[in-house]
Amino acid sequence: MSDNDGKKTLGLGGSRPSNVKQSFSHGRTKNVVVETKRKRVVVPKPGAAAKPTGVTPAVSRDPSKRPAGISDVELERRMKALAMAKAREAEEAAAREAEEKERAAEREQRRAEAEAKEAEDREREERAKAKAEEEARKKAAAEAKKNAPAAPAADPAAVPGEAAISRPAAGARKTDRERDNRNEKNNKSKPDGRGGDNRRGGKLTLSAATAGREGGRQRSMAAMKRKQDRARAKAMGVSAEREKVYREVALPEAITVSELAARMTERVADVVKALMTNGIMATQTQTIDADTAELIIEEFGHTVVRVSDADVEQSIITEEDKAEDLKPRAPIITIMGHVDHGKTSLLDAIRKTRVTQGEAGGITQHIGAYQVTTDGGQVLSFLDTPGHAAFTSMRSRGAQVTDIVVLVVAADDAVMPQTIEAINHAKAAEVPMIVAINKIDRPAANADKVRTDLLQHEVIVEKMSGEVQDVEVSAVTGQGLDQLLEAIALQAEILELKANPDRAAAGAVIEAQLDVGRGPVATVLVQTGTLRKGDIFVVGEQWGKVRALIDDKGDRVDEAGPSVPVEVLGLNGTPEAGDVLNVVETEAQAREIAEYREKAAKDKRAAAGAATTLEQLMANAKANEDVSELPILVKADVQGSAEAIVQAMEKIGNDEVRVRVLHSGVGAITESDIGLAEASGAPVFGFNVRANASARNTANQKGVEIRYYSVIYDLVDDVKAAASGLLSAEIREKFIGYATIKDVFKVSNVGKVAGCLVTEGVARRSAGVRLLRDNVVVHEGTLKTLKRFKDEVAEVQSGQECGMAFENYEDIRADDVIEIFEREEVERNL
Repeated sequence: MSDNDGKKTLGLGGSRPSNVKQSFSHGRTKNVVVETKRKRVVVPKPGAAAKPTGVTPAVSRDPSKRPAGISDVELERRMKALAMAKAREAEEAAAREAEEKERAAEREQRRAEAEAKEAEDREREERAKAKAEEEARKKAAAEAKKNAPAAPAADPAAVPGEAAISRPAAGARKTDRERDNRNEKNNKSKPDGRGGDNRRGGKLTLSAATAGREGGRQRSMAAMKRKQDRARAKAMGVSAEREKVYREVALPEAITVSELAARMTERVADVVKALMTNGIMATQTQTIDADTAELIIEEFGHTVVRVSDADVEQSIITEEDKAEDLKPRAPIITIMGHVDHGKTSLLDAIRKTRVTQGEAGGITQHIGAYQVTTDGGQVLSFLDTPGHAAFTSMRSRGAQVTDIVVLVVAADDAVMPQTIEAINHAKAAEVPMIVAINKIDRPAANADKVRTDLLQHEVIVEKMSGEVQDVEVSAVTGQGLDQLLEAIALQAEILELKANPDRAAAGAVIEAQLDVGRGPVATVLVQTGTLRKGDIFVVGEQWGKVRALIDDKGDRVDEAGPSVPVEVLGLNGTPEAGDVLNVVETEAQAREIAEYREKAAKDKRAAAGAATTLEQLMANAKANEDVSELPILVKADVQGSAEAIVQAMEKIGNDEVRVRVLHSGVGAITESDIGLAEASGAPVFGFNVRANASARNTANQKGVEIRYYSVIYDLVDDVKAAASGLLSAEIREKFIGYATIKDVFKVSNVGKVAGCLVTEGVARRSAGVRLLRDNVVVHEGTLKTLKRFKDEVAEVQSGQECGMAFENYEDIRADDVIEIFEREEVERNL
């Protein structure tokens, strides 16, 4: 107390101070005074027991039974809350009981209504049955009266037939009523609640069907209706078994068991059982062949209708157009001719544009489709085809869709190989031809030589008293262009070209490519009908919905009629150039046709590449042992170029070396292409395309070579050079000498040694030798030893004697001739 100067220590009331030693780091300690709080005990006041608190007197008077620290007010509040909770529980229980009674009354009312309706239906059925019996009785009585007209029929008992009918009927009614009552009692006594709702009585309503839903699981409406039908049929005496329906089952070439059961409307278990009976263990998801399925169908009594997978294409086969529906259309003109004879330049002059400047090497490598309107207002659709040999198939497709062929022949070059090819395509397509003799402005031009050369190929122009029109033109000066357009218009007028624009569109794919921003794009020449935005179509193995149509000027259009070339966007993949586009009704139809065509093409490729017998496998393996392959990957900007490159690659090679195109496609070189090339050890050739960044990085890491080309000649030459490196070098023999055996000696540890005289050339130990006997080769090999006297020598000159011994051969005789030669390798080229 002295420390605080007589002051009291600050603390809580009812607390006891105590000292605690507190420890700190580095060994420091400190004594701290703390206070321990004592538990507070509340004792009630003496006069509190006399106050009315609303609590039980025993609890309020006896403080020892209360919880510690609870005052009278708190205790009173708690007791009130407990009393209110009990009252609320009693009210809720009463409400629940009332609601349950009300629900039971509703159920009882519904049950009574159902019973009344059932009784009414039963009474109606009994009346109908009694009426039927009455009619039967009358009919029997009439027949009996007809058979025995003299017999008295006053007493019904005297008629045995009538009594026999009426008595069982009454008994039957009684029996039916007893049976119904017995069934009703049984249904009511069922514990699961199914029989108590009486749903089978009378008309089935929603309220009757949902009645008693609280009683547990209920039957469906369909089950109740089936139960009603069975009960009604049983009451009328009709057999409850349904008559089996026999169907015509469409059977494709292969079908799953579940699909077969669905088409026959039979249970899957029954079909599986029938298969097992016939010795075929199959589950419902397995596929069975058509013959097995036909056996099962006939076993179930149905009729088989064989269908083919190709039937899906019947939806695109349309009828011929009526004459009154046909309307005039623009002619389709194809420009054909030899490479560098000026086809594209001529078309440029007509279109007044510059397309040639954009072509790599000045040659056309795509098929272009354009529309030109003449000064007379006539619309012409032009197709520009490539001229060199690699694009033969593209030129062939151009001839198939065209109406008129303009054969361009350079006046200074006359008829060339691709000119002849174009003539053959035009004749095969049976289309009229117009000869345009181009480059007439050049000093070396000789139009008459062109006309004369064409005679050799049965093309007789008008100037040579033939029927083929010929026009001298110049794409540079514009000379003769008007006359050419007039000739085309005249020919089109003679042909009377017509098409029906008011039908589903059909056209040919002139070119197809994979555009980075727009996806697969196809240049389509509409041949009949009108192609509209939103149309669903199938083209080759691809299908799609027209998302946009772009004309030859780059403008978007909503529709394209006959003879109009457009770019179509909205395909799911890149089609092949030359595929036919057909508009179909539904997307599912288009997808089904495309999947069938893809499967058929895959099967065809697999069949072409697979050997079916062991002999064929062995023959293929033996053939491939002797042939070296150069694998390559080709990616091009458009489908036509890729196809032309693949065809050019197939022509490279001979019996020893060939080029194998592992994959060809349209679009940029991707990482998957590099992976395939790396696995096959093949280079990747890009034609007017480039590799993306990830593909370049992968190619650098894995050492895959990527080469880019823009002219097809360069690509073909490089592949030829690479394939030539796989050719085995040609072995040529050079005779360097002859020797004659004079005598044969036996030498220990050596064997037989021939004493020879070199008669011509030189004998070398490193050279090859042949042993000739009567000018017939009896042995070919190498020398084991070549000696001059006792010394081993490298060579012996003509006129000198030497000793020779052959490796692994000792059948040598005097007067045999030894032919000495050397082999040298000569490189070969394709």
